[in-house]
Amino acid sequence: MAAIELDGVSKRFGNVVALRDVDLVVEEGEVFGFLGPNGAGKSTTIDVLLDYVRPTTGTARVFGHDAQRETRSVHERMGVLPDAYHTYGHLTPTQHVAFVAEARGVDAAPEQVLDRVGILGAADRRVEGFSKGMRQRLVLGMALVGDPDLLVLDEPTTGLDPNGALAMREIIRAEQERGTTVFFSSHILEQVEAVCDRVGILQDGELVAVDSIDGLRDAAGAEATLSVTVDRVPPDAPAAVRAVEGVARVAVEGTTVTVACTDAAKKPALDALERAGATVEDFDTEEASLEELFATYTTEVPA
Repeated sequence: MAAIELDGVSKRFGNVVALRDVDLVVEEGEVFGFLGPNGAGKSTTIDVLLDYVRPTTGTARVFGHDAQRETRSVHERMGVLPDAYHTYGHLTPTQHVAFVAEARGVDAAPEQVLDRVGILGAADRRVEGFSKGMRQRLVLGMALVGDPDLLVLDEPTTGLDPNGALAMREIIRAEQERGTTVFFSSHILEQVEAVCDRVGILQDGELVAVDSIDGLRDAAGAEATLSVTVDRVPPDAPAAVRAVEGVARVAVEGTTVTVACTDAAKKPALDALERAGATVEDFDTEEASLEELFATYTTEVPA
């Protein structure tokens, strides 16, 4: 069963179109990255899933439940780390988790939840002295109360230092190993690339691409960088490599030849070097980054 299904979802706020006929399926058990420039419609999509706003047209389902008609059933299977969250400075993490467990009507051992998100050592400290990273972990722990089947994370690494972002990624991977589906909205592309099985890209409320990152590279014809170390660079070698279909640029520095090309052009480029009289001693490749792919599919640079 699909974890999330959006079928022709559109949302208007007066004359502003936030979502335009969005169709999307997120499979159970995957980590799905939801990308787009600020204002693309990411938060509106999450609000539709939570029934905080109603779609103008279309339907949204979570594990087969209509998000608007069966809201309680949806919320029972979902945990949320919102972009704008609030904690109570005078309370401890233990009290926060216990409050959520009581509100949801589930049994939860606060110490186990806090251990999962790495702040068990601060379980009885007042939250008012916490760093942003510790607060993020606490709110994620609150979202995990009751072991939800779907975890919705809205910009979970914004404002975190590198160690905090790494810890968040490790928690996401651990939750996926437990069988949890993770829907991960972000504009920090390197974080998405590090943890997501597939990504969807929103642009002006339209879903312009959905695929694995490798699939996006193939569909976009994105360039990879091939760096080749040779014994020598014969005079005709650069031109021979440039003539290969799929090669965009060739640069030579000493005995290193750098080629910007599609994946399909890598081997023909190496063959062209050898036919020109060079002996290939070593090579490595670097794929197009998610940031480069994002720029291919959108007309704005993410904030």
